[in-house]
Amino acid sequence: MIRAARPPEKVQIGLFYIACCCASCAFQTTGAPCRGHGTKREQTPRRLPMDKLEKPLDAWREELSDEQFQICRLGATERPFTGKYNDTRTPGVYHCVCCDAPLFDADAKFDSGCGWPSYFQPVSDTAIASLDDFSHGMHRIEVRCARCDAHLGHVFPDGPKPTGLRYCINSASLDLKPREV
Repeated sequence: MIRAARPPEKVQIGLFYIACCCASCAFQTTGAPCRGHGTKREQTPRRLPMDKLEKPLDAWREELSDEQFQICRLGATERPFTGKYNDTRTPGVYHCVCCDAPLFDADAKFDSGCGWPSYFQPVSDTAIASLDDFSHGMHRIEVRCARCDAHLGHVFPDGPKPTGLRYCINSASLDLKPREV
């Protein structure tokens, strides 16, 4: 079962403004107050690759399975412990299912027990984009593919060393390319 994370149409414009305001302040490296609501943010700046991929939703709908479309393009979440990569230990690199960009190396995968594949770091600083997510009555940091903006999951500050981060990612947003041994 997929839980959609989209608000009703009338609310989307307001939430879009909040997300834009918070996204713009969340990625300041100076720690300066936000222009929109005066709070300080200290996070890594959003870095985008030069070859940004943009397509209309109808094109994505034709290319992806229904589950992949709901998760990657509409921000839904797969049920815990149901994803095909939750227990996978195959060496390789996990790529974005939408644009094939490399996202996570299997060497950074660990068992967090949360029910979704978890990684302590992406393959590079430019692979992942992050933004504030205030859905479900809480504040989380959403992570997306920096190349195509596919929703991947969320990052939490309770991961293992060396980063202390836990990237909790939907299997449906990933495609594992095994390493040749």
